Amino acid sequence: MANYTDLANLIFPNIIKTIDDLENIYPKRNLPEGAMVTRFAPSPTGFLHTGSLFTSLVSARYAKQSGGVFYIRLEDTDTKREIAGSGESLIEQLAVFDVIPDEGYISDSKEVGNYGPYKQSQRSEIYNTVIKHLISIGRAYPCFCSAEELAQLRAEQEANKEIPGYYGKYAKYRDLPVDEAIARINNGDSYIIRFKSMGDHNNKVSFHDEIKGDLELTENDQDIVILKGDGLPTYHFAHLVDDHFMRTTHITRGEEWLSSLPIHLELFDAMGYERPKYAHLPVIMKVENGNRRKLSKRKDEEAAVSYFLEQGYPKYGFIEYLLTIANSNYEAWRDQNLDKDFYDFKLSFDKMSLDGALFDIAKVANISKERMAYKKASVLCEEVKAWAKSYDEAFYNKIIADEAFFTSILNIEREKEKPRKDYAKYSDIYPIISFFYDDVYNQIDKANLEWNPQMDKADIKAVLTDYINTMDLSLSEEDWFNSIKALAARHGFADNIKEWKKDKEAYKGHVGDVSEFLRIALSGKKNSPNLYCVIQILGKEKVVSRINETLANI
Repeated sequence: MANYTDLANLIFPNIIKTIDDLENIYPKRNLPEGAMVTRFAPSPTGFLHTGSLFTSLVSARYAKQSGGVFYIRLEDTDTKREIAGSGESLIEQLAVFDVIPDEGYISDSKEVGNYGPYKQSQRSEIYNTVIKHLISIGRAYPCFCSAEELAQLRAEQEANKEIPGYYGKYAKYRDLPVDEAIARINNGDSYIIRFKSMGDHNNKVSFHDEIKGDLELTENDQDIVILKGDGLPTYHFAHLVDDHFMRTTHITRGEEWLSSLPIHLELFDAMGYERPKYAHLPVIMKVENGNRRKLSKRKDEEAAVSYFLEQGYPKYGFIEYLLTIANSNYEAWRDQNLDKDFYDFKLSFDKMSLDGALFDIAKVANISKERMAYKKASVLCEEVKAWAKSYDEAFYNKIIADEAFFTSILNIEREKEKPRKDYAKYSDIYPIISFFYDDVYNQIDKANLEWNPQMDKADIKAVLTDYINTMDLSLSEEDWFNSIKALAARHGFADNIKEWKKDKEAYKGHVGDVSEFLRIALSGKKNSPNLYCVIQILGKEKVVSRINETLANI
């Protein structure tokens, strides 16, 4: 009579290594006490999701701050959904946001580290060694169920109003005698390999989650598939093998995986492996019609990290926003440590939200605006240039044509105690400052500028003419504004708004109206950066030319 070992040898005749061999090949890591080994394990099936960036950022930070190791493993066993090149694209986008692995999958042709291969499709020998062991100890078996048999099984369960799945009395081939299994395999019958669960869905399994605390979930009793018909492992099983032999200590992942945890715990226990610690992170949510839902790849453009790259949100703004989701005390820490790098902040599991975090694009913009405002103009210039090179070629060409000119524009009211906060993302900049460039200014319809309809065109012309005749670019900003007040007074405008409000009938307008005349003439619009700075950057020749062109069209 054949036994389990005979069955295992029949299914895996070429697997010579043992579990002990694998333990020797992938020994425990020599790391300081308390050092965490964390991972990010994406599938190459599309773009990098904002939630995945959040998860990977947290995983990477915990490894770094504990003196441990952060690695990337590519879970590429779902060949039907795989998109060519998306694995490398994920790595590139992670790197933009400073999520850089210490080891693991780097590209389709490069890996770093001693615990690989780091692509699941290249780890078949390792998986099969473990599966062979499970079969030999009676904890895994070949299942010969056809699609028709599985459909019949589901129909029976529905009719009986029982829990769906392949378990207990519904696990048709669970207790098939070894001799029969061997005979069917020798006969060429197709099969998959299932894990033999010893659980009972009437029982509970207890565990400690690093974020959610002590929890109980329904015990697993499903005989899950661990090796598919194509010879590739399923996610659940590969998770067990990879995290054990890559020596992962902490698994940080979205809380949507919480329901799968009983399966993973039973797999670890069945192999006698030490369970890693789990931390289930809050899922990033969005409110729609008053209801919360998960940020959707299909519905929400902000679900893709590429959206933020294309729009030009600075990486440091987006990273800091994600840190506010990660830990509730981050914002208070930042307020007290404005001069520190955000990576000086230490993440803590006990400061993480227990509920789904609402995604707030306005908050992303506000944080980005704050951080960009305090960047030196020369530094911001390099950031904008790098972005424009990839996403706005026309803007990039303008920047490199005269970087000093562009930097002077960026420096308007910047390096001061309370800098201007005009830009939340790089793509905001050009629409605001494009009028500085003559080719853009020349396209403005000067005959239809948006003048205040309450103002007499003759007064506008008189003020503009007077300005170009009395302009002095050597004045300080304070003296320049005093000269604008004097200009206003010469033409019957109040030199301050307060006086005008006291007696509107006594004046044609106020000094703000006079400034607006100049602003419209020089930029073509009512809103622009600091007018004094605009005039200084344009220079006398351009200021005179633009005002004269405006006068000719009033």
